[in-house]
Amino acid sequence: MSKQSLATAANDSAAFDPRQLQDAVSLALSQAGELGADAAEAGVSAQQGLTVTVRLGEVETVEHNRDRTLTITVYKGRRKGTANCGDIRDASIREAVAHACAIATHTEADPASGLAEPEQLATIFYELDMWHPCELTPDQLIERALTIEQAGRETDARIRNSDGASIGSSQAMGVYGNTHGFIGAVQGTSYYQSAVLIAAEKSNSEAMQSDYAWDSKRRFESLQSPEATGRKAAERSLRKLGARPIKTMHAPILFNARSARTLLGHMVSAVSGGALYRKSSFLRGYAGQQIFPEFIHISENPHQRCGVNSSSFDSDGVATGLHNELVKDGVLERYILGTYSARRLGMTCTGNGGGVRNLRVQPGQQSFTELIEQMNTGLIVTDVMGHGVDAVTGDYSRGATGFWVENGEIVHPVEEVTIAGNLRDMYANLLAVGNDLDTRKNQQTPSWLLAPMMIAGS
Repeated sequence: MSKQSLATAANDSAAFDPRQLQDAVSLALSQAGELGADAAEAGVSAQQGLTVTVRLGEVETVEHNRDRTLTITVYKGRRKGTANCGDIRDASIREAVAHACAIATHTEADPASGLAEPEQLATIFYELDMWHPCELTPDQLIERALTIEQAGRETDARIRNSDGASIGSSQAMGVYGNTHGFIGAVQGTSYYQSAVLIAAEKSNSEAMQSDYAWDSKRRFESLQSPEATGRKAAERSLRKLGARPIKTMHAPILFNARSARTLLGHMVSAVSGGALYRKSSFLRGYAGQQIFPEFIHISENPHQRCGVNSSSFDSDGVATGLHNELVKDGVLERYILGTYSARRLGMTCTGNGGGVRNLRVQPGQQSFTELIEQMNTGLIVTDVMGHGVDAVTGDYSRGATGFWVENGEIVHPVEEVTIAGNLRDMYANLLAVGNDLDTRKNQQTPSWLLAPMMIAGS
């Protein structure tokens, strides 16, 4: 990042001093050279936030946090040493560098270790519109959190209890540099709010159901209204009242956007470098092959303005946005590789050190209601639980809750069932995706309608 860019960031931020963070990185790198390191990389992260939680109309917690951490990695040949320090005073930085150098003298050489190649490093730094600081007092956040919870509790007399409402703000900045001469900075603000409410019928107060709602944005003013979050949490809890198992059968399954994100996450993990070189992936060797139907397209947009995880460079300093397509026409176009995993696999880095950035499944044309009608009879899955996924084989077995559908209409809520299959088959037998794209997280997807799977119930 240029001196002008760093100066601009300094003017925009009252909470952080980018120049001070840059100086800390530069000191760590120069100190590593003085102590005999052949190469080094360093990163400083600074974060501060305010979080408020209320429950049943009372304030439970008000937390303020502020942290700064420096991580230094040195290389002596292909031997690597890493150390951290919790502040960026000169003495602490020098001590951390000395520790990293000492560690590097005792580690085994790893042919894949080392900095990214100089020609791969980012040279263009985009304005990503991620910094929107807003001065918020604890009293303001408390009032908003109370409003969230009150709106939810007043939705229906069957909202009998609350696990609380929370709201928080965060400001974060990071500077990364290495001895190839690269230095870059990323900064962003985030705001979130949530509520968890508990519903029960008056005639059966023991048959309780709970659910949640939340929102997150880069700009505070872009958050949905507190009343909307509270009411949505209440409505979701109320819909689950009267849940019961269904009989064991094969039936189509419609994963709503919330639960479909877990299926996308399994795919991302399986095509990421770490799982591939450890040979613990059910999609190892599938690059260039059809894994989804032709209507599925999945891509990254790391330069999206105001995005959830936007950046001009990855955790190795490599330029992002060079290989955005991940799945095109259902074909797995590439793997997700940082510098180290690419070397382990004998492949080219894809600018994914630190993972994917603003990964999105292209939405379809049908609404969620239209997907229910297309399914006709089957199970809507709203939540999955348990850890029944075999990363090596793709075998899938997880507990689920949701709703039973007959003739295109929701009949009753469902609980205590298990859905089972194999992720490769589930991806290949995807029938449709909805237009209800959820953009609030780094991995973004609409709902997924899958061909019949095993449902184990009563």
